[in-house]
Amino acid sequence: MILWQKEEQTMPVQDLQQLQLERLQSTVNRAYEKVDFYKKQLKSLNINPEELKTLRDISRFPFTTKQDLRDNYPYGLFAVPLKDIVRIHSSSGTTGKPTVVGYTKRDLETWKNLVARIMVSGGVTKQDIVHIAFTYGLFTGGFGLHYGAEHIGASVIPVSSGNTKRQLLIMQDYRSSVLVCTPSYALHIAEIMCRENISSGDIHLKFALLGSEPWGEKIRGEVERRLGVIATDNYGLSEVIGPGVSGECLAKNGLHINEDHFFPEIINPDTGEVLPEGEKGELVLTTLTKEAMPLIRYRTRDITRLYRDKCPCGSTFIKMEKTSGRTDDMLIINGVNVFPSQVEEVLQEFDHATPHYMIFIKKKGHLDLMEINVEISEHLFFDEMKKQRELLENLTERMYTVLGIKPKLKLVEPRTIDRFEGKAKRVVDERHE
Repeated sequence: MILWQKEEQTMPVQDLQQLQLERLQSTVNRAYEKVDFYKKQLKSLNINPEELKTLRDISRFPFTTKQDLRDNYPYGLFAVPLKDIVRIHSSSGTTGKPTVVGYTKRDLETWKNLVARIMVSGGVTKQDIVHIAFTYGLFTGGFGLHYGAEHIGASVIPVSSGNTKRQLLIMQDYRSSVLVCTPSYALHIAEIMCRENISSGDIHLKFALLGSEPWGEKIRGEVERRLGVIATDNYGLSEVIGPGVSGECLAKNGLHINEDHFFPEIINPDTGEVLPEGEKGELVLTTLTKEAMPLIRYRTRDITRLYRDKCPCGSTFIKMEKTSGRTDDMLIINGVNVFPSQVEEVLQEFDHATPHYMIFIKKKGHLDLMEINVEISEHLFFDEMKKQRELLENLTERMYTVLGIKPKLKLVEPRTIDRFEGKAKRVVDERHE
């Protein structure tokens, strides 16, 4: 197996941990000096950056959460002036405001190399033609994989998402050899191929790099069989950098975390206690080289475990197991992060929409389908159909703007959605039943 930056990726663990400590100390000091949020937070807790003398000492420092990013919207967590920011991305938020991340020129160079590591470990070479079926825009996935592939020297087709028949035509005619998309979309492509009588021999794919949503071995087996590829998983989150945090090599036995750029911990999500290596809990990440927006102990809300083994690829980096769930109520729908509270926000904007709703997540073929039942006021329910249609159209359009996906909405009559004495159960996820 080939590694993109062999010297860094095969560093002896003792040397790696010394490098992590040096970079961790530098990150904490920079955050303290350059970011008011961190200075105020550490001072209020009587914590001095100089207290960080070993890697274990980071456990004494407070966590950073997604809410902290929202509270400092848009640029409050930047550690450099805006003139040094050359790229801005963002992800959806639950309060109407997204979480914003910035990159310096050096950050983009780092990002390219981290994604290149994952792609090369997944089999990609400069001879490949990489077909990227991720959405391009503020979402980090499309651009992250795009520039990583170009950095390797591969040819890139920035197809973006949707119009699957056209995607298949391009795959056949342009001889795409690597597919980059969500696992759900890979299965959808396979479904359309079957419908159009296109076999895996009619396309030229060799590898599939799949991410942005959880998936297991059953889905891997189906993607590999139906598309004729070797499929590997990769993991990232926009708040930290985007894709490039970790990825599987061709051994397909855990995702190598790029430990020289991110310091990982596993915590008990209820107590915040750091758990020993091998135990399952919530993944916490500290950036070690990010210039624009260093993050200290960022709670990802993803459940996994960390372990170190002797991998056939030669990498000495610690591995994370495929994520198995989350500690919050975030839904991942076709690779897009959606929070139920976003639905509530939209409903509050419309007079005739009540706060009573139910979300149903289903499978339509291999893609996710989000349906929302919304109770409307008694007055509108017995009013003319034209006004109901107008509300439905306006709600749908507003949901699309806020959520980033277009759900199927159904207006239902008053008092038909269950009321709850305790915590309301607003989501019925039928994808895994």
